Amino acid sequence: MITFTNFLFVPANRPERYVKAASSGADLICIDLEDSVPADQKDAARQSVLTALASLDREKTAVRINGLNTADGLADLLALRNADHSPSLVLIPMVENASEMQIAHNILGDKVDGLIPLIETVKGLRSGDSIAASKGVTAMMFGGGDFSAELGTKLEWEPLLAARGAFIMCCASAQIMAIDVPYIDMSNEDGLAEECTRAKAMGFHAKAAIHPKQIAAIQTAMRPSEADITEAREAIAAYDQAGGKAISHNGRMLEAPVMERYRRIIKSA
Repeated sequence: MITFTNFLFVPANRPERYVKAASSGADLICIDLEDSVPADQKDAARQSVLTALASLDREKTAVRINGLNTADGLADLLALRNADHSPSLVLIPMVENASEMQIAHNILGDKVDGLIPLIETVKGLRSGDSIAASKGVTAMMFGGGDFSAELGTKLEWEPLLAARGAFIMCCASAQIMAIDVPYIDMSNEDGLAEECTRAKAMGFHAKAAIHPKQIAAIQTAMRPSEADITEAREAIAAYDQAGGKAISHNGRMLEAPVMERYRRIIKSA
């Protein structure tokens, strides 16, 4: 399974930005056919994506299609099925039912490495467990923009804290990656760093970006630090030396649940 800590959205109707985005240092780029593309440009944008997939690094390319309850979304899905080249991951917006993921998986099959549903509504969150557990789903993304609009709140940390918590539990239950919504105040670097730190502490594995200048802060916060890696390696070595029994190490108790966290740190590093 592909792992990452960040990805950068790029509008599908701006093909001249694809290569620039791919060289931004982001783990992935996500070419967006949905929100960033006006209705009268959907067909042209779709063709631009299909053309570009032949030259982009597949392992570092994702595509967000339109919602499956729209004609454009179904056209996107069928176009990717019939394309000579496919992205590694496909993001599907506004998912509210596991049946949508079944449709996407049935159509795309093994052409992509994973499906990423976006949970952007209360209804979608209430179905989050079954959506996350759907065949083909390798990660799930919290769509805070539409979620905050539905709740009538600002796209800020505190108003969405309960929703994020419920979302994280859905991802943890299905053992898939959890991706956080982009931070939209591009001029507030301190705010971005703080939200990344909070997201990681809550259990998110990655965070989306809407501008290349956000990538460095996301990587710094979401990737394990050298200190984290060193601590994990030393703890694993001590635990293994003790024969997998609960022990005290540097003043902390090491036991199976704690070791699982350390192993995840090494894996993500």
